[in-house]
Amino acid sequence: MTPEEFRAAGHELIDWIADFRERVPELPVRAETEPGDVRRALATAPPETPDSLADLVADLDRVIVPGLTQIQSPSYFAWFPSNASLASVLGDLTSSGLGALGITWQSAPALTELEEVVTEWLRELTGLAPGWHGAIHDTASSGCLVAMLAARERASSFSEMRGGLQGEPSPYVVYSSPHAHSSIPKAVLLAGFGHDNLRYVGTDPATFAMDPESLRAAMATDVAAGRVPAAVVVSLGTTGTTAFDPTPEIVAVAREFGAWVHVDAAMAGSAMLLPECRHLFAGVDDADSIGWNPHKWLGTVLDTSLLYVRDVDLLVRVMATNPSYLQSSVDGSVVQYKDWGIPLGRRFRALKLWFHLRLDGAEAIRARLRRDLANAQWLAAVVRDEPEWELVAPVLLQTVCVRHVPTTSVGGAVPDADALDAHTRSWVEALNATGLAFVTPALHEGRWMVRVSIGAEATERSDVERLWQLMRSTASVST
Repeated sequence: MTPEEFRAAGHELIDWIADFRERVPELPVRAETEPGDVRRALATAPPETPDSLADLVADLDRVIVPGLTQIQSPSYFAWFPSNASLASVLGDLTSSGLGALGITWQSAPALTELEEVVTEWLRELTGLAPGWHGAIHDTASSGCLVAMLAARERASSFSEMRGGLQGEPSPYVVYSSPHAHSSIPKAVLLAGFGHDNLRYVGTDPATFAMDPESLRAAMATDVAAGRVPAAVVVSLGTTGTTAFDPTPEIVAVAREFGAWVHVDAAMAGSAMLLPECRHLFAGVDDADSIGWNPHKWLGTVLDTSLLYVRDVDLLVRVMATNPSYLQSSVDGSVVQYKDWGIPLGRRFRALKLWFHLRLDGAEAIRARLRRDLANAQWLAAVVRDEPEWELVAPVLLQTVCVRHVPTTSVGGAVPDADALDAHTRSWVEALNATGLAFVTPALHEGRWMVRVSIGAEATERSDVERLWQLMRSTASVST
């Protein structure tokens, strides 16, 4: 494809994307395909000669769009916001069009230095202290793994340069809330700590936040048994209920035992842009690392995740490689992001944040976040006032956890816990099957509830009101 052919095709494709975004509100929110439908609709062999763009776009409409859950729909309330602002999409397109190779500063000086700038912008916008230094990763899962590797090496005095954890005389232990994201135990396992050395700490029964005294007791028990506390993961906005662990108290306990503190604020970190929400993040400046995802609630298109650390020298010592073919005369005077994470090559992800912030502006982003917070409080209020409905957890941000609790079942008996679980899953499936909205059930404290995650870029109060009416009608019919 020549640049001129690209120009013509690009105009046509941009028009298609714009038209698609305009019709997203009319599409079924949940994908309507059955397993194998997409695969069967596609050609079984690769083309030997070029297809036309018209045929390719027709397949987008015929095969691809029906096979997608419409995360950008104003009626999407599942999992977590995963916004893809069109301003950041332009940055993503530019990144691909430039085709930069981000392996060292020398291979793409603009890539490195723009990443330095936008991570500093986000540090300032979120109110983090000047001592933090950030890099862009693909997801918080990768960022957490990097943090666990750094924690491992600091605790073991750089065992990677000896026999690794296999050669250490004592096991190293990581502590986390049982409500933490699934990426936390995954990172702990991949970093080599082992399942037996992951401790789920007790939580407050009302807030579902980690209990600092339970943490202290668990760490003391491990020390008495000859084990070494290596890291504590603080969850600010747990996956299920958006609970906030008490960071200052946890940091204080961790420091007693010399443990690294990693803050996982993957979804909730966007709230740091709001001064009125900063109290939820008190104490983070005393942690060792913090990760959050602009590609969630903030709205920068996937994959754009931030990991900030305070001790860059330690991180580089753990992660650095220096093959001869990458050495240059500027080494030592520039940032080399290859030594801040796992991959050698990196995309020009900073362009997505740069475009998003420059074309939309922080003020508009803050206004949208405040809109979502207000909508969540509205939903929480009507649930609280409605007979047979209950809030399962405090509503601190934009996630509302609810349960419909009918006073009698169809047979006239008061439903037991198992019957209530079955009822919850039944009415949620009935709601999602309509295609009019999408919410997700989740286990919490061993019982099923429904999470309403408000935060799609297009969601307004009227969309939340329609969801509430749909929730009431489907739950009533399923009783």
